[in-house]
Amino acid sequence: MATTADIKNGLCIVKDQDLWMITEFQHVKPGKGPAFVRTRLKNVKSGKVVDNTFTAGHKIETARVEKRAHQFLYKDDFGFHFMNSDTFEQVMIEEQMIGKSAGLIKDGQEVDILFHAETELPLTCELPAYVVLEITYTEPGIKGDTATNATKPATLETGAEIQVPLFINLGDKIKVDTRTHSYGERVK
Repeated sequence: MATTADIKNGLCIVKDQDLWMITEFQHVKPGKGPAFVRTRLKNVKSGKVVDNTFTAGHKIETARVEKRAHQFLYKDDFGFHFMNSDTFEQVMIEEQMIGKSAGLIKDGQEVDILFHAETELPLTCELPAYVVLEITYTEPGIKGDTATNATKPATLETGAEIQVPLFINLGDKIKVDTRTHSYGERVK
């Protein structure tokens, strides 16, 4: 058991027989009345985000979770298949657990999978903040057309489509932000 003093971002707690991850918190000490901790909790299974307030000193039950490095192997009708980089065990994860970043995973991609330590159940799959992907299709760029912030659609090697600046051409490698699905920079 922990108290509200132990609350930090990324802490996984058990609330109402469900696992919740703390994404934001703020300790508030009003001039009148007791102190409290305002939190934003994300349900690990469903992805639902709720706001919750704990009074100072409230006991909370923490869940033991482990982050393990895995490598993407392949995708089929059942989901995405990953291999543990240390033990070579394979685990299957459904597409909704990965979220909108599922279209940015390429063969051999390293990801971190969060497991519930007691049940060995995979909870979330986190891609690196940026991935380097090659442009497989886009309209040709025009030389000198970099003064405006205009963009054009481009298809990546994974099949995902994002908006890129006009000077990006077919075959260019770019960094893509996996959190926002946006263009980061061109890679040499």
